[in-house]
Amino acid sequence: MQIHVVRPNETVTEISRLYQVSANELTAANELPNPDKLVPGQALVIPIVGSFYWVQRGDSLMSIARRFQTTAAELARVNGISINQPLQVGMKLYIPQRRKVNAEFNAYVEPFGETVSTNLENSAREAAPYLTYLSPFAFQVNRDGSLKEPPLGNLPDIARRNHNVLVMAINNQEQGQFSDELGRIILTDQEIQNKFLNNIVATAKKYGFRDIHIDFEYLRPQDREAYNQFLRKAKDRFSKEGWFLSTALAPKTSAGQKGRWYEAHDYKAHGEIVDFVVIMTYEWGYSGGPPMAVSPITPVRKVLEYAVTEIPSKKILMGQNLYGYDWTLPFTPGKDIAKAISPQQAIQIAANHNVPIKYDSVSQAPYIDYEDESRKKHKVWFEDARSIQAKFDLLKELNLRGMSYWKLGLSFPQNWLLIVDNFHVEKK
Repeated sequence: MQIHVVRPNETVTEISRLYQVSANELTAANELPNPDKLVPGQALVIPIVGSFYWVQRGDSLMSIARRFQTTAAELARVNGISINQPLQVGMKLYIPQRRKVNAEFNAYVEPFGETVSTNLENSAREAAPYLTYLSPFAFQVNRDGSLKEPPLGNLPDIARRNHNVLVMAINNQEQGQFSDELGRIILTDQEIQNKFLNNIVATAKKYGFRDIHIDFEYLRPQDREAYNQFLRKAKDRFSKEGWFLSTALAPKTSAGQKGRWYEAHDYKAHGEIVDFVVIMTYEWGYSGGPPMAVSPITPVRKVLEYAVTEIPSKKILMGQNLYGYDWTLPFTPGKDIAKAISPQQAIQIAANHNVPIKYDSVSQAPYIDYEDESRKKHKVWFEDARSIQAKFDLLKELNLRGMSYWKLGLSFPQNWLLIVDNFHVEKK
């Protein structure tokens, strides 16, 4: 597939003619929220096999081939030209489909209340064909080792029908907050810990979970080794059942990184013990903080380049957001809260306010500046085809296991199109 960035005054009809696809195909593939009013800077995924490239000044078949990871001979063959033929600026070349690699994909889905909403179940159904793992979030462990279940609705059935591994995600939250005291009890009281493990086994068998995913956060630094020992014990127990064990890890850049989110997460030990990890490489830009890209490529890269020195690369799922935020300016951290929005909503905001979508080449993320009806200024950072492709390229460069999405429920159709273009999704 190809990513096309809309130019001023371009229409769906013009773009469809350029790539020889129908306007309906283009609209449907991107689920365009603004088919009659495209926004300058809007990224579209063109639903074709391979892509087209228009020759620019200084190009040669060799330089174009290197750019698209093919050979000059192959480019000449598929375009019916001589390998020695001079290229004219503006000449249209067909680029063969990129080589796909195997990868695994996980997505969390977070029900609220007593039931799973129709919207969340529909979102899970749409995503499940592209997933290896489906992770309802989350079971909560209590101080006596018992478990509080989230609503599951039809999620187990959706996972089964799509050959997804159903993931039992478990966290150490109390009243909506991660609790270091709860973590201390579970990790250091052996009697309660054994009850906890027994309850996991019983629940996993009841619902058909095949991966037990431990998301213990904000643990006390002194419980680091106790956490490692717990994971070893859990791995022995769950391996007998034929289940995976995975963990969620804070985005660290060094072994000795300080801070209550980081210190109890031992990358090297987790890499040795568990089957795979999800590294939470998102939320640099978050609802309570100043406006910035949610997962800017530079800090994401820094975390993952450190991670592969401690954890086998094929045990790492890169964390990725499926959403953005809309900040009202001026924004006061600790007082104001940004609104979570989908990429589709971000595009519609730009169309409604007649503002372009800009792209930050450093963060590798799109953003919008606009003024609302009350004359208040806003900054929106979100995801598009370009930002996701940048992450897919990094995933392949570092030879990672795959990607994990937080979270389903906000529409981003381009992501699933680009998975198909880049990867063979592994099923278990």
